[in-house]
This record gives sequence, C-alpha cells and structure tokens, in this order.
Amino acid sequence: MQYRSGKELRELFLSYFEEKGCRRYHSFSLVPDDPTLLFTIAGMVPFKQYFLGLKTPEVKRATTSQKCVRTNDIENVGRTARHHTFFEMLGNFSFGDYFKPEIIPWAWEFLTERVGLEPERLYATIYLDDDEAHDIWRDKVGLPENRIIRLGEDDNFWAAGPVGPCGPCSEIIYDQGPEFSCGKPTCSVGCDCDRYLEIWNLVFMQYNRDEAGKLTPLPHKNIDTGMGLERLASVVQRVPNDFETDLFRIIIDKACELGGVKYGEDPKKNMAVKVISDHIRASAFMIADGILPTNDGGGYVLRRLIRRSARYGRLLGIDRPFLTELLPSVRESIGDEYSELVEQACAIEQILKTEEERFSKTLTQGSDLLESEIKQLKNDSISALPGDVAFVLYDTYGFPLELTEEMCEEEGITVDRDGFDKAMEDQRERARASSKQTSSVISKNAYTELEDRLGPSSFCGYDQTSVDSEVAAIISDGKEVDYIPEGANADIVLASTPFYAEKGGQVGDTGVITAENVIFQVEDTIYPVNDLIVHRGRLIKGSLKRNQRVTASIDTTRRKNIQRNHTATHLLHEALSRVLGQHVRQAGSIVTPTFLRFDFNHFAPLTTDQLREIESIVYEQVLANMPVNTSVMPIEEAKKTGAKALFDEKYGDEVRVLEIPGYSTELCGGTHVKATGEIGVVKIIREEGIGSGVRRINAITGQNALEAFQRFSYMSGNLMSMLGEDLESVLGRVEEILDEKKMLERKNRELKIKAAMSDIEESIRPSANANGVDLIIEKFENMNPDLLRQVGDRIKQKYPVAVILLAGIGEEKHVTLTCMASDEAVSKGIAADKFLKEMADLTGGRGGGRPTLAQGRAPDAGRLSEAIAKAPEIFARLASKG
Repeated sequence: MQYRSGKELRELFLSYFEEKGCRRYHSFSLVPDDPTLLFTIAGMVPFKQYFLGLKTPEVKRATTSQKCVRTNDIENVGRTARHHTFFEMLGNFSFGDYFKPEIIPWAWEFLTERVGLEPERLYATIYLDDDEAHDIWRDKVGLPENRIIRLGEDDNFWAAGPVGPCGPCSEIIYDQGPEFSCGKPTCSVGCDCDRYLEIWNLVFMQYNRDEAGKLTPLPHKNIDTGMGLERLASVVQRVPNDFETDLFRIIIDKACELGGVKYGEDPKKNMAVKVISDHIRASAFMIADGILPTNDGGGYVLRRLIRRSARYGRLLGIDRPFLTELLPSVRESIGDEYSELVEQACAIEQILKTEEERFSKTLTQGSDLLESEIKQLKNDSISALPGDVAFVLYDTYGFPLELTEEMCEEEGITVDRDGFDKAMEDQRERARASSKQTSSVISKNAYTELEDRLGPSSFCGYDQTSVDSEVAAIISDGKEVDYIPEGANADIVLASTPFYAEKGGQVGDTGVITAENVIFQVEDTIYPVNDLIVHRGRLIKGSLKRNQRVTASIDTTRRKNIQRNHTATHLLHEALSRVLGQHVRQAGSIVTPTFLRFDFNHFAPLTTDQLREIESIVYEQVLANMPVNTSVMPIEEAKKTGAKALFDEKYGDEVRVLEIPGYSTELCGGTHVKATGEIGVVKIIREEGIGSGVRRINAITGQNALEAFQRFSYMSGNLMSMLGEDLESVLGRVEEILDEKKMLERKNRELKIKAAMSDIEESIRPSANANGVDLIIEKFENMNPDLLRQVGDRIKQKYPVAVILLAGIGEEKHVTLTCMASDEAVSKGIAADKFLKEMADLTGGRGGGRPTLAQGRAPDAGRLSEAIAKAPEIFARLASKG
C-alpha cells in the first residue's frame, strides 16, 4: 500500500466522488445553522434539513471534507489512540438519488483501488435484517460470507431523533493485525480494542419512524456516509494512532521542540503534546469561524481548549505563552484546503495570545491556592488532598490532575483520585443535562413548509421602498390561514418585498402593507427560517386574504437612518484595523435607526488618542463623500478582491460586495447609503470591554449625533456658567472640586472611626476566652466594611491575640459582617473564615475569606442578636478542635 499524506487522502476522496457526479462543497462553518447544536459535529449536519425533508436540495449528489468539533469526551484526548475535539469527516451524500447498489461498490472501489487497502483485511457490518446490503456485499463486491457481520440496532441503525428519517447502516472495518489485538480469545469484529478498526460508515436513510415506532419506507431514499480523515490516514500511513500521522506529527514535533522533550520517551509528556496538538487545531479553526473565548456556549468550549493547551505546556516546562508559535505547523499540516486559517491568521494569533496571557495569571492564583491547601493539610497531619479540592483546581484554575499530583508528590501528599473522579462525573452529568449537543431534532413547522413550497423570498428593497405585490401566505398562531380579520396579529409572506428582514446585525424594516380599505402595520421583518421573509405585525384596518394584491411600503425615514449607521459600521471597521492592527475582526454588530454597536477582538481598552484617530479617519471619508458601490459576484471571486467576510454572516455562492473606493471592500447583504456624505456626523459615545479580548463600540450618526452634540454643548455651557470658568479651565476646576470632595470624605471617615472608638474604648470587653484567645463582638450603625476593618485594626492594638467580629447595620437593616483573627488565634484552630461562615449561616447570610480576615452579608438584622448569643459556643467549639 502506497504512503499518502492526509492532504492527499482528502483530495483523493473528494475527486473520486466528483467523478461520480457529486458536487464538491467547501467545508461548512463549525457554527451550524441549527439551533439544536453547539457545533457542526458530523458531515451531514449542513445537509440535515434536506434529509429531514424541510428543504429541497439544490443538487442530488454532494461530497465534502467537513470540519467537525466534538467535546463530549474531552478528557480522553491524548489518552486514547483516536479521541479528538477537532477532526475532518470525509462524506458523500445522496438526496433521493443513488442508494445501496451504488454506494457500497463505490466505497469498496475507493478503499481498495484508489487508496490501496488490502481487500483481505476488510470486513463489513450490516444491520440484522438488511438482506439487501448483505447481498450487495456478497454478490456485487465479492466479500466472503464470513466477513459480513450482522449486528443489532445499537451498532448498525441510524436515526436523526426519536421520530423522523432513519435507516440501517453498514460499517467498513479494517483488520490492523494481531499486533493491535487485546489478546482475548474472543477478539473479533466489534471488540473494543484497536485491531478491527471502523473506518467508514454508510448510512442508508430509507425509513420514516412515527411516534408509535412504526417504520414506513421513504418515497426518496438518501445516503449519508462519514469517514474520519485522521483515522484513514493512520491506517494508510501504518502508524499505531492518529497522533502519529502527518496531520498531527508536524505539530507534535514543534511542541516537543518548544518544551525541550523527545516524543516517545515519557508517557506523561507524550500525552501533553498530543493534547496540545489536538486542541491547537480545534482552537485555530474555531476562531477562524468567528468563535471567541467567553464564559458560555461555544466560547466557553474554546476557552477551555486554549487553557488546557496552556496548562499542558506547563507540564512540558514551557512557562510562557507559546500557542501562537504552533500555528505555522497547524497550517502546514492541514494544507491549502482551508484558506480561512491564512485569511484570519492575525485574529487567531491575537486571540490566542490574549487568552493565554490572561490564563497565566489564573494559573498562578491556582498555584497559590494549592500551596495553601498543602500547608493546611500538613498542619492537620493529613496525607491526601481531597478530590473536590483537586477538581476545583482543575475546573476553576485550569490545573490538570497530573500537575496537581506532581506538586503534591513533591510535598509527600497524595491526591484522592476517587473523589476527583466523582466530582468530574457530577459535572459531566450537569453538562449532559444542559448541553445543546444532546439533541439533534429539528421539526417541521408552518415556516419550513412555506419555504419549501414557495422557495426563497424575493427582496427588491435595495432599489425600491414601495412595491405592488401579492400576499403569498398568512400565518396566525403558528398555522397557515387564508384570512385574518381587523385587529388580528399575524405574519405575512409576500411574493416580493422591499422590507429588509433582520440579518447580519441590521434590524428589520417597519412600514405598512396596504390595499383598498386595508392597512397592515408591519412592526418587524424577520427570517424565521433560512430565506423566507416574514412581515410581522397587526391588521389595523379591514381584512386581509391570501393571494390579495397589496402595496408594501417601508418607513423610509427609519430605513435611511439604518443605512447611515450600517455604512458607518463599515467605515469604523476599517478605521479600527488601521489604528489598532490587522488582527481586528468583527465579533458581532447591531445596526438600528438610532445607534450602531460594533464588537471586535482587541486585547486592551482604547486610549483617548486612539478613539480620536478612529473618528478622524471615519470623518475624513464622510467629508470626501465617497461613492458606496455594490456588486454581486461569486464568493471565490469576491475573496480574490480582498473583500472581508463579516462575522456571523452566512454566504451563498453569489455574494454582494460593498466597496468604498480606496478605503474598504467587504461582503455585506445589508442596505447602505449611496455616498458616505449622507452619513453626516459620526460620534463614538462609548467604548468598553465585554469579554476576554473583545471590545465594544457604540456610536451614533446623522441627526442623532447632532442632537447629542447639542446636549453636550448645553451641559458644558451650564457647567461653565455654574463654576464661572471658560472651556479651557472648566476641567481643571472640576478636578479641584473632586479632590476637595475626596479629602472631606477621608476626614469624615476619620471622625466616624474616632467617634466609634471613643464610645467603645472604655466599654469594650471580651465576650469569651479560650486557649488564651479573646473573642470580641461589637455592633455599629451605618458603618461600611472599610470602616469596620479600620475599627478592627484599632481593637487589635488593644487585644493582639483575639478573634474580632464586627457587625455594621445599614439603613435598610442589612448587615455587613467583618471578622479578624490574629495569627496565634488561627494557629489554635479559630480561623476568621470558619467562624464567620457559621455566624453568617445563623443570620441567614453568607460569607468567606481568609483565615485572618473574612467578610459576609446578611439580609436581616433581626437574627443578629440570636447569632451573637451563640457566638461564644461556636468560638469554644473551634478552639477545642484546635
């Protein structure tokens, strides 16, 4: 068998199925058009609506090498031969065209003749009663009877969900040889070991299953096949696992170089470089597809992958940010198939760098926590770190269990692995319960049926604001109806429309749909599914029927304001790139009639000078009154012009290109001004951070910006008049007033402390004493935590070996608790955090902190006296344990 690289195998597969009449599609995004899925998890996901009969396919045959991400077994990456987060799925699909008699022989031909796998090593599994597949394997392919294995529903029957399209499948198995066997006498096809390796799954979608479980033959049978490129490469390249293929080995070798280790010498370090090589591939592709690190959804998964990579780098001895140094190896290993890795290189590098640098600080905090826990364990003569503590280090601070074990081992401490595993399983159960990936069911509704029947809506709103049209459909209460009376709320579908439906960040149009004695007020325009435009609103006059002739008119004033803001967004995007760097990429936007909001990736707040420069660049284009040109062209041609593709926008084969000559070129399907001078004034009103490495700008244009300037002028004029200053001196005067205010506040605090201390200086007495430690409890009215700490510091001067509990009662009877404990008190078992937690529990509140200082809050002062009465008992109990 000839050696072939992963890149060669990918091209071999796609070319082969092109020969069979399949249309080759570039891999679809990792972010699917599917609300039930977090990521694209299989090659069939982009075609799911075709398989479910929700949409008519544009071709009968298709083939892809699809980017996929699965994270349900993330902890197994690097531990097994073939677990990955990111992988490529080679697939070919038939939508009511070819079926078993074609695909089974084709699969055999591809594997044996094109790839060169040995026929005598191949097996096929089939569903128990799928005699048709059996006969094709035996009679058309010539596979011996003893290498056709019948298996049950769990192994060889596929379903999109509990109801809907389903069918048997046939898996092609490759015998890697006895050296891969588990050695059991029962080892055969179906064994969990790596000898009999599934390399290709052929799904025959031929039934529809109803709610009673009854299977009915589909009128149009479909084919969905999937073969992991990494797995196929491992077989062809004769390596024991996917990580030793050229798809990973280039990255692994670079990681080893950075860590100063040699692959194959140390199992722990082998695992570390495998995890890094897997996760950096996933992270690069996720960022390229517009996913950014966040604390939920897909962004949380990305953040976790980046942090896992960084912490495994620590195990290799790499104590600096290093992930960006692996990116050239990722691009080299993947090849030219995925241009997005090159197009988005700046953004990928910047986001990885920012996230890794932030995580380094978190990792340091985790180290401090672990050292503190180890010290406490030694003081208590305990030899094992609790599993739940190890899990907190893993989940919150990003510590791999191995790193925790290493640090503990150096101190003679073991780790409770069983407790860690239980905490891990508990988290997995929570994740399974809430994960979007547990569901893959999309159901038909009135909108999907309409789209399939009517096709894409005809939008003529780029050039027209009012058109004569016809009511193609009316939907009321989720059902299609023929008629609605006056006063009814409904969704209207028109044969053609000037109304722009919300998409790409631009809000939908409003306006009216009218006929003789009929007025339908359009309150929003949306895409409930794919390309179906729906006018949502209320019939305020007359009655409306399906097929009725109407006139559709948008609110032109509102549209013009939206267009100003949308074109300004493009001006802003380019200006940000010029001032901050080419790593800047859109991470989301909203374009409304009153303001625009633009999210972008950047690692630091913008300075005043940067904001001024950005505004100047934008305003320069406005003053130049440059034409705003739009054209429609094939997407590949558009990319060659250098046009930027915007985040969160799905593009077809034909795209609209927006060009401001000599300034910027972007893909955009929105509506825009004809020339930049129409925008008028542009003013940034706010810049803020909204997440790790993501910034947000809010801006206004046109009349809204003018009104804002007028308000600023009015307020600044009033301020100058009130202070008796001019424009140049007013800021300095305000700073002087603020300084005076701070000084007076400081003096006020000092007076409060002095007054409080004068009241208690003589009367203060310990409430209890245990092991030579005093317990002091005091209550104060209207004193904040900062003042309570200062009072506590004064009390400590008089009682240096003590536990001090101070309660501040606010105006609404909320309670602030501050507890201090001297080092000697802590050494005798009376820690401030433990004592305060019990006291807070008694008051219905909560609290925490360090052994020497803790704080808490309680909602009601009514329970405070009862808690204080029990304080000596709690104090004595803690002292006795110490």
